[in-house]
Amino acid sequence: MQRNKGKEKIMPEKQRETQAMGWKELYLKEDWWALYFGIEIVIASLVAFLVGSTIVQSLTINPGGLKYLSLGQLMGHFSHNFHLYIFEFLVWLIFFGISTKIMGFKLSEFVPSFIFIYILSIIIFAIGGWANAPKYNLEPPLVALIVGLIIGNVVPLPKWMDSGFRVEYYIKTGIVLLGATFPITLVLTAGPFALLQATMISLVTCLTIYFVGTKVFSLDKRLASVIGVGGSVCGVSASMAIASSVGAKKEDLYTSVTLVVSYALIMILLLPFVSKLLNLNPGVAGAWIGTSEFADSAGFAAASSYGRMAGNENAAIQGFTLMKVIGRDMWVGIWSFVFAMIACIKWEKEERGTRPSAMEIWWRFPKFVIGFFVTSLFMTAITTGYSTPDFNKIIKPTVIMPIVSLRTWAFIFCFLSIGLTTRFKELKAVGWRPFGAFTIGVFVNVILGFLLSVFVFGKYWSALGK
Repeated sequence: MQRNKGKEKIMPEKQRETQAMGWKELYLKEDWWALYFGIEIVIASLVAFLVGSTIVQSLTINPGGLKYLSLGQLMGHFSHNFHLYIFEFLVWLIFFGISTKIMGFKLSEFVPSFIFIYILSIIIFAIGGWANAPKYNLEPPLVALIVGLIIGNVVPLPKWMDSGFRVEYYIKTGIVLLGATFPITLVLTAGPFALLQATMISLVTCLTIYFVGTKVFSLDKRLASVIGVGGSVCGVSASMAIASSVGAKKEDLYTSVTLVVSYALIMILLLPFVSKLLNLNPGVAGAWIGTSEFADSAGFAAASSYGRMAGNENAAIQGFTLMKVIGRDMWVGIWSFVFAMIACIKWEKEERGTRPSAMEIWWRFPKFVIGFFVTSLFMTAITTGYSTPDFNKIIKPTVIMPIVSLRTWAFIFCFLSIGLTTRFKELKAVGWRPFGAFTIGVFVNVILGFLLSVFVFGKYWSALGK
């Protein structure tokens, strides 16, 4: 009897959907919209700098840097800058609203949901802006995640509000903006080491989960491949891509998503804590987090949190980005193509599945990574003529810092959305065998990532952010 007979498989439907979309993805996928938005912000920042305008800086208002001691000081800030918050909110709403409408979401659902997200984000920034916040480790990324988790699991929010909790969209926009603050020379210097380390991590972790799952725990090959790639690359999106490539059951996908989300939440708290105990260099810790986290958004929260505690957030984020975004995430397309070929050629001999084409890698490739490189190249080319003192005095405060602030807004939107969409009661009971295989992979991933980040490539990660 053929596997999955009478059960729903997701490969045929998803593959047809991807192929039918084709180049329509230029306006139907959030990867491209994140790229467009990020590049527009960078160009607007440079134009504003050249003409002497402060319009972009007015979009970066938040209470996170106030260091206030009384509620009166905080209220005074909001009263004095109320018009700037309205302007900032409208710009975010217009762009995200128009793009989500084009991608097929209902504005009647997105707008009230985004208003909710924006107000919560201001509250998060306000908590981080308290003068005593560092004493209690009230870092905005972690506070955003915790607040989101509490609200999402205690308050019965209507399901339609998820249309505004766009985790992937917000993080991709933030990553594109990150490129503008990420000199391309840094990518060229450390990038090869990131790719080498990411390749080692992806291969070892994926194959460990797959072979332990199939040989020790007797898991179905498709399930083992889905959780193997989900644990070795970028979590939920990788699980979805592989599930489509191999024709996995929906239950297989849900199992992988549950495991990924559960461990991502554990790692977001555990990795910064252990890094602090070991007093790791921020760049090294960022690289380790980049090899050990299962989602871009959760990893950014962990790296940002530790970077702030260690006094160099930029180094931690750079290390994470090089390892996770530039290194591991690129394996989504590779694994999708490899497992699609294996499924078609070997696993589905009795089924006449469509053989994968070379374009499959392109369809799976995370397009927002292109935006990261474009903004990095563009900003590097524009600012390369400035000396270091002039760059720090002229360019950094008027061009770079506004982009950093907007990037932070996008990340806070993302971290809140993670919590608000993670409803524990909806997570699937995965069973002990998938859990066992995935957990063994997690241990291999974390230990190997630590050894590579600290001892093998430590000197390269330590040089970040200087």
